Amino acid sequence: MNSLGFTGRLSTWSAHHHWVVIAAWIIGLVAISAVSSATGSNLTTDISFTSAPDSQVARELLEDARGGTEQFWEQVVVQSDTLTVDDPEFQTFVTDLTAAIRGTDQAVDPQNVFNFYEAPEEIKATLVSDDRHTTIIPSLLDGGLDEATKNVVALEDTLHQFNGESGSGFLVVTGGFASVNQAFTEAAEADLGAEFKALPVALLILIAVFGAAVAALLPMILAFVAIGITFGLIAVISQVFEMSFFVTNVMTMIGLAVGIDYALFVIARYREERRHGRGKYEAIGIAGDTGARAVLFSGLTVVIALFGMFVVPTSIFQSFAVGASAVVLVTILQSVTLLPAVLSIVGDRINSLSVPVLGRTKTTEEEDRGFWASTARFVMANPWPMMLGSAALLIVLAIPYFSISLGASGTASLPAEFDARKAFDILDEKFSAGLIQPTDIVIQADDVNDLSVQAAIADLQAALAADERYSLVNSVETFPDRNDLAVVQVAVPGESASDEAISAMKFIRSDIVPAAFEGVDADVYVGGPTAGNSDFFDVVDQFTPWVFAFVLGFSFVLLTLIFRSLVVPVKSIIMNLLSVGASYGVVVAIFQWGWLADPLGFTQVESIEAWLPLFMFTILFGLSMDYHIFLLSRIRERFDETHDNTESVAFGLRRTANIITGAAAIMVAVFSGFALGDMPMFQQIGLGLAVSVFLDATIVRTILVPATMRLLGDRNWWMPSWLNWLPDLRVEREPASREASPAGAGGD
Repeated sequence: MNSLGFTGRLSTWSAHHHWVVIAAWIIGLVAISAVSSATGSNLTTDISFTSAPDSQVARELLEDARGGTEQFWEQVVVQSDTLTVDDPEFQTFVTDLTAAIRGTDQAVDPQNVFNFYEAPEEIKATLVSDDRHTTIIPSLLDGGLDEATKNVVALEDTLHQFNGESGSGFLVVTGGFASVNQAFTEAAEADLGAEFKALPVALLILIAVFGAAVAALLPMILAFVAIGITFGLIAVISQVFEMSFFVTNVMTMIGLAVGIDYALFVIARYREERRHGRGKYEAIGIAGDTGARAVLFSGLTVVIALFGMFVVPTSIFQSFAVGASAVVLVTILQSVTLLPAVLSIVGDRINSLSVPVLGRTKTTEEEDRGFWASTARFVMANPWPMMLGSAALLIVLAIPYFSISLGASGTASLPAEFDARKAFDILDEKFSAGLIQPTDIVIQADDVNDLSVQAAIADLQAALAADERYSLVNSVETFPDRNDLAVVQVAVPGESASDEAISAMKFIRSDIVPAAFEGVDADVYVGGPTAGNSDFFDVVDQFTPWVFAFVLGFSFVLLTLIFRSLVVPVKSIIMNLLSVGASYGVVVAIFQWGWLADPLGFTQVESIEAWLPLFMFTILFGLSMDYHIFLLSRIRERFDETHDNTESVAFGLRRTANIITGAAAIMVAVFSGFALGDMPMFQQIGLGLAVSVFLDATIVRTILVPATMRLLGDRNWWMPSWLNWLPDLRVEREPASREASPAGAGGD
C-alpha cells in the first residue's frame, strides 16, 4: 500500500474516513444550492464579443446613447383571410389591439407603438402587405435583451386575447429579436428534458456491464450529484461572468456522460481487484491508483480541450468552456473522494441485486476465452487488413465534411407551433423577414447635423431605397442630448443568419456606405443581428486554427508525460482526428445533404451551425481520450510486467473492451437523448457526439489502436533519452506494487 500514488492514497483515506467525506459533499451541495437560490442564475440568450468587430462597436455606441440599454422592437402581425385594411372592421380591430398593446403593463413603451392608420404617409406602405390582408404594428419593448425577453411574454399574453383562437377571426402573432430569443429559450428548456429520456437506457447498459442493480445505480446517482453541484456553481459564476443560457444544456449532457463513465471505470476496477482476492481497502486503493488516476488524467485532457474554447473571443464559447469544465472537474473530485467513501460503506453489497447470467462472476480463464479475447486474437493475427480497413472506413465517412456549409439556425428552425415562427413566415412572405431583426447603420461624427453628414445620410437612404433588397424601417434616429450619433435602420432580406441576409449586409458595408460617405468625416458601423452573425462566423474562422493548435499541443504534451512515449501521442492525435472527421461527415450527410433525415426524425437545414465543428472538436477530442487513456494504461501496465508488446496489447484489449464498450454505449445513449429534441442545433450536437463516441469505442479503440500497436511493436514506447528529465505522470502502477495479497487482506 505504501507504493500507492496520490490518487490511490486519497482514495484510501476517503474510504477510511467515509462519513467525513460524505458529510463534506452533502454540506457542499446544500451550501452551493442555498447560495445559488439566493442569487439566482444570471444567464442570458445574448451572444457578445470580447473583441471589437463592427457589430459590437455599433451595439455599444447605441447602448451608450440609449442610456445603457438596447432597443428591441416587436412586429405585431395582424392578418385576416377575408378582410383588408380598408374595411372598417379591420381598422376597429387594429385600433383596439393597439390600445391594448400600449396598455400592457410596463412591458412596452406606449409612445413607440403605432399602426397603419396612425402612421405618416411616407411609411404607411411599409406597414401593409401588397394584398392588404396583413398589417404590422411596430412596438418597442422596455429594457435590454434579458428584460425585453421577459417583457415580450406579457405582450404575447395580451395578443393571445385578440388572436383568432379567441373568436376574433384575425391571426395575431408577434415577431422580433426578443420573441425569437424567448422562443429559443423555451425550445431549449424543452430539449433539456429530452436527454433524460435516455437514462433508462443508460441504466440498462450499466446493469448489462455490471450484472448488478446496485453497481449500476451508483454511477447514475453520482452523476446527478455532480450536475446539481455544477448548476449551483454556474449560478454563482454567472454573477460575475456572462454565461449563455444554453450552458445548462451542454453542462447537463457532459455531466451525465462523464459522471456515469468515470464512476464506471473506478467501480469496474474495484470489483476486479476484489475478484482477484484483494481486501476491501486495498481494492479501493488500487482502483484509486489506476481507475481514478486514469479518470484524473483523462478528465484533465477533457478540461484542456474545453479550455481551447476560451481562445475564441465570444461569450457563448467561453460559457460552454466554463460550464462543461466545471462539471468534469467536480466529477474528477468525486471519483477520488466521494466514490471511494461510498464503496467503503457498500463493500461487496455493490454486487447486490445481481441479474442471473449477467451477474455471474467470470473466472480469469473465462475472461481470456470470451468474445473480446477472440477479437483481440483476431486483430493481433491480422493487423494490416484491420488497420487499413478501419482507417479507410473512417476516411470515407469524413468525405461529406469537405462540402460543409456553415451558418446558424435562424427563426425558421423553430418548431412550427411557436408564434415567433408564424410571424417570421408571414413577414418573410408578405414583407421582409429582416423586420424581425433589423440591421443598424450607426453614424458617428463630431456633429451629425453638419450639412455634409446630412447629405451622406440622405444618399445612404436613397441608395437603400433604390435597391429592392432593402426596406427602410423608420426615419433617421437621433438623440436629443447628443449630436454625435445617428442611426438608420434597414431590413435586409431573409433571416438574420441566412446567406442572403449576410450577403446583403456585407454589400451595405463594402459598397453602399463607402459610396455615400466618401470624403465625409464620419465613422459608420453596421450592426444588428445579421452583422453580429457575420462577425461571429468570421471570428470562428479566424480562431479555429488557434483552438486546434492549443488542444493538440497541450494534449500531445500531457500524453507524452503520461505514457513516456512520443509515438503514442502522435498516433492518438491522428486517430482522434479520424473519428472526429468521420462524425463531421455523418452530420453533414444527414443534416445538410438530407440523407436519412426524415426516417430518423431530423430536420434538414441549409447550413450546419458555425460553432458546431469547433465545439464538437473540443468535446470529442477530450472525451475520446477517456477511452484511449483507459485502454493504453492497461496495456502499459501489462507491458511493464511482461515486456511483451503483442501479449500486452491483447491483454489490455480484452480486459478493457467490455468496460469501454459499456461506457461508450452510455455516452451514445445520453447524446442520442440530446438529439431527440426539436431544435436542429441540438439534434446536430447529439448525433455528432453519439456517432463519434460510437466510432471511437468500436472502430478506433477495438481495431485501429490494437492493430497499429501490434505493427509498431516496442517502438510504441520509444522515448529519446534526452527527454528523460520530463516528469513521469504515468497512469499505470509500478510492477512491484501489483503482487496479489491474500483474500481479505487489507480489511473488509
